[in-house]
Amino acid sequence: QVQLVESGGGLVQAGGSLRLSCAASGRTYRNSALGWFRQAPGKEREFVAAVRWSTGSTLYADSVKGRFTISRDNAKNTVYLQMSGLKPEDTAVYYCAASEFLPAIPRREYEYPSWGQGTQVTVSS
Repeated sequence: QVQLVESGGGLVQAGGSLRLSCAASGRTYRNSALGWFRQAPGKEREFVAAVRWSTGSTLYADSVKGRFTISRDNAKNTVYLQMSGLKPEDTAVYYCAASEFLPAIPRREYEYPSWGQGTQVTVSS
């Protein structure tokens, strides 16, 4: 089981930036991926981005491509989500999640068995 702790959420004005962190501990699999999802009020949770621990390969949702960057620090067992050009529609609770090994970087919730508690990101207009 992997334990995940997110940090870095907060309130920011539209156009601003925030960096989220997700520290992983426990049984982390180097061939697995760590992803970020978000859930806005009244909406379903959606995929944001993911990175494979071993290769650094990344995958992004179209809605954040070019604005968000996911990266990992293997030595610290930490994954980051740098968010720039934030929009009010980015307001949500952001969750990090860990997958086990899969051939392709996963983007579906059921492919991620371990989840963090979430961190709130609020973007004001």
